[in-house]
Amino acid sequence: MASRFTRGLWLAVFTCWVQSAGAASSESSSASSTAPSVSRSDYVLLPSDLLRVQIFQEEDLTREVRISQENTINLPLIGAITTKGKNVRQLQEEIRDLYDHDYVVNPQVNVFVLEYAKRSVNVIGSVTTPGVVLFPQEQGLTLLDAISRVGGFNRLADRRKVKLTRTIEGKVNTYIINADDIIEGNTSANWPLVQDDVIFVPERIL
Repeated sequence: MASRFTRGLWLAVFTCWVQSAGAASSESSSASSTAPSVSRSDYVLLPSDLLRVQIFQEEDLTREVRISQENTINLPLIGAITTKGKNVRQLQEEIRDLYDHDYVVNPQVNVFVLEYAKRSVNVIGSVTTPGVVLFPQEQGLTLLDAISRVGGFNRLADRRKVKLTRTIEGKVNTYIINADDIIEGNTSANWPLVQDDVIFVPERIL
């Protein structure tokens, strides 16, 4: 009896969280159109991100560049730079070192993200409104975050057998996840998502 009460309490908390997350998402979406671009230094850069590379008192070297699908940018004098796996701070330091080596004495370099690449996952199966979920700008997205953004589990969902499919460099990996364990705090894993993940929530066998 106690375990049923505890599970019901946790599910009620999760339902409230789904509703508040949806409201917060709407508020943040309306605010993002007017908010200035602010780049966290630990944000990992992605293809299609639009950057402003600014070198203090060297306006002829300052550029707005979009990261190519091959994870590169091109800058005056120093040419092509690889961005794959690098965050804003790491790229900024590399550009500073390259200019300092041959071209500019003690350059002051700043890198800003002007426009973020769109990242998304698909949530299908026994959820309220299956569909595509976009990552918040500059932020991560977890399994329960994504499910909350499509309205949460429906009444037929088998929360113990949520399937996550992830493709990395052509290799497809599948994971079966017990979402009840996450909701009830029985595991420390919250399953951060990556671009193009697919979440499938099956129906319970009645």
